[in-house]
Amino acid sequence: MIDTGFLNGLARYNLVVKKRVTSKYAGPRKSIAQGRGILFKDHRAYAPGDDFRAIDWKVFARTDDLMIKTYEEERSLVVHVIIDSSASMKFGKQVTKFDYASMLGVGFAYLAMKENEKFMFSTFSDSLEVFQPRRGMSQLAAMVHHLNTLKTDGKSMIKESIAQYRRMIGSRALIFLISDLLVDAKEVMEAVSLFGKHEIRVIQVLDPIEKELKFTGDFKLEDSETKDKLRTYISPRLRMSYQKMLEEHITKIEKVCGQLGISFYTITTDTPIFDAFHKILE
Repeated sequence: MIDTGFLNGLARYNLVVKKRVTSKYAGPRKSIAQGRGILFKDHRAYAPGDDFRAIDWKVFARTDDLMIKTYEEERSLVVHVIIDSSASMKFGKQVTKFDYASMLGVGFAYLAMKENEKFMFSTFSDSLEVFQPRRGMSQLAAMVHHLNTLKTDGKSMIKESIAQYRRMIGSRALIFLISDLLVDAKEVMEAVSLFGKHEIRVIQVLDPIEKELKFTGDFKLEDSETKDKLRTYISPRLRMSYQKMLEEHITKIEKVCGQLGISFYTITTDTPIFDAFHKILE
């Protein structure tokens, strides 16, 4: 269950957006359209028909050239929160990966609401469930209710889900994709490349057990998604081999994200939630 008590502690954070947006909604984000706004952009030469009130007389006094100021219009931003709800996300001893991912997702939605931005959220496993973008507490409450009542089940069809979801992204947007990413690295890389030129933050959530595998002895392991079972002996050598494979998997994804200009983070569920937000939004 998601405890929303942490939301008030997010007051000191803001959604930092690097790229300008082109949404048709009015709001506080910089767009690539030019117009009479409050953010100065540049100067250009005065041309017949231009509003003479836009002339920068200080520049004229220095150069004898008639130059007018151009501005950036401000536009709204749609924040997209996409959370993996496949069976593997229910793993966790004290807090499941899904609960932790949900807290992150709700936090990003809350910050969007705080800045009067629209946000859209969805969950995916072997199918995609989408809630349309809205502002306000009713949308946030609906999100919390959905995540608290959702059953984590099915396989993580990340590539198919993102291919379907990208059709719903109109203007440039801020996208948070939250998943354990424990599927074939090639599939993850193909999935994130489908987003195109948006501000994208991919957040991998892992349980400390998955990251460190601090066990020794005979174990019977079960794949939570395929239900395949494996009996094995976990030795120090096997643990080192496992950790190396996991690091190589993460490195592949991180490298592709870097090439695409996507921010990538790996966070374990024992990380204090505000430390996670600080890392992602610093």
